[in-house]
Amino acid sequence: MGEVTANVLPGDLARTLQSLTRVIHERRNADPSESYTAKLLTGELDQLLKKIGEESTELVMAVKDDNHDHIRYEAADLMYHLLVVLERSGISPQELAGELDARMS
Repeated sequence: MGEVTANVLPGDLARTLQSLTRVIHERRNADPSESYTAKLLTGELDQLLKKIGEESTELVMAVKDDNHDHIRYEAADLMYHLLVVLERSGISPQELAGELDARMS
């Protein structure tokens, strides 16, 4: 597990996710030697899938430990890597939102 972020303030999740998905999309054309995101988007798929598994496991461990700050930290790691998977797979945030919306009806 990583070291938790200090002094986290409440934010606007929708705005943050919009910004993050935009940055991830823009990094598709970046140099993989200079951008971790570009490396995940263009490198070996297994490396990205390993990160999803690793971050999922770390989130499970944080929840099991009932550690609020680590849960938040690991959930953010998993969310980032999930958004990279979606970008790499050509699934837009709007398409994901449509899937979630369809499940609420």
